[in-house]
Amino acid sequence: MARFGRLLGTSLVALGLSMGAAQAATEINFILNWIAGGDHAPYYYAQKMGWYKDAGIDLNIEQGKGSSLSAQRVGVGKNELGLADLPPVFVSIAKGADSVAVYNVYANSPYGFYWLKSSGISTPKDFAGKKIGNPPWDAARQMWPAYANNVGIDPKSVTWVNVQPNAKLSALKSGSIDVTTSFYNIHHIFKAQLGDDMGFSPGKEFGVNPYGNSIIANGTFLKEHKDAVAAFVKVTQKAFHACAMDAAPCIDALVEANKGLKADNETTNWGLVKELMTDEVSTSVGLGYMDPQRMKFSYELFEPYLSQKFDYAKHFTNEFIDTSVKMPK
Repeated sequence: MARFGRLLGTSLVALGLSMGAAQAATEINFILNWIAGGDHAPYYYAQKMGWYKDAGIDLNIEQGKGSSLSAQRVGVGKNELGLADLPPVFVSIAKGADSVAVYNVYANSPYGFYWLKSSGISTPKDFAGKKIGNPPWDAARQMWPAYANNVGIDPKSVTWVNVQPNAKLSALKSGSIDVTTSFYNIHHIFKAQLGDDMGFSPGKEFGVNPYGNSIIANGTFLKEHKDAVAAFVKVTQKAFHACAMDAAPCIDALVEANKGLKADNETTNWGLVKELMTDEVSTSVGLGYMDPQRMKFSYELFEPYLSQKFDYAKHFTNEFIDTSVKMPK
C-alpha cells in the first residue's frame, strides 16, 4: 500500500510537471499577409518539424487578406504576430496601431506594375491618363504617390479601379484596366498568361524600394512576452535559412498543410521569393536584419503621405536577429 502511495505520488508529480510544461507554451496567432503560398513555406516547415512547439510556442497560422488587414489586426492586438508589407504597417501606425517589426522577409520591395505592350504603354511615364486596377486595400495604392513622383507624373493623373486579386489578369487582358500591380513572387504566372506582350516595371526601378514583407508584433504582447517573440524569430530565421538551402521539404510541408496548392508552382514562387530576400545586408549582416538607414529611407519615402508622423525607430528592432545566420549567396 505504501509502495502504491509512493507510485501514485510520483505519477501526480509527473502529471503536474507535464501540465505545467503545457501551460508554459505561449499561444501565438500568426496572421499571414495573404492566403498561403510558396513565400510562406518556412512557417509550415518549422511547424511540421515541431520547432515552434519545442521553443514553447503554440502556433496557429491564419490565412490573410492583404497586408493592410494583417497590419491592422496586429496593431490592435487581435493577432499577436503577423506578416505585412511595411508601407501598410506605416499607415496603420500613423493611425494609432501598436506594432513593432521584428524580422524582415523581403529585403526588396515585391511590388511591380504590369501592362500589355499592345496597349501602347511603353514605360510607366505612359501611365498618365490610364486606369490602374487592384483591390482598394492594396498596399501598392499607398506606394503610388512616391512612385509616380519619382517617375515624373502627377499621382492624380491615373484612375484607380477596384479589382479583386484573382481578377487582375482577366481585367488586364479584357482591357477593362490598363495597368495592374502584383507581388514579384507570382511574376511567372503573369509571364505565362501574357507572354511577349507583357510589360513590367518593378517599383525599385524608380527608386521606390522600401523594405517589404516583415514580421510584426503587437507592442503590448512584445513587452509582456518578449521571450516568446524572441523564440518565434529564432525558429523562423532558422526555417528561412533551411528553406533557402533546400526548398523541397519546405514546399512539401506547405502543400501538405494547404490542400489545392501545387508543388511545382510553389517551388517557382519560392525561387522568386529568394530573390526578394537577397541583398547585401541579408547576405553579410544577418537574415532578417533591418538596416537602420534603409528603414529610415523606407519610412521617409511614405512620410509625406501618412495621416500623422511618428518615430519610426520605436517601431522596429533587430534584437532578436542571430547575425550568425545569413542568407546563402
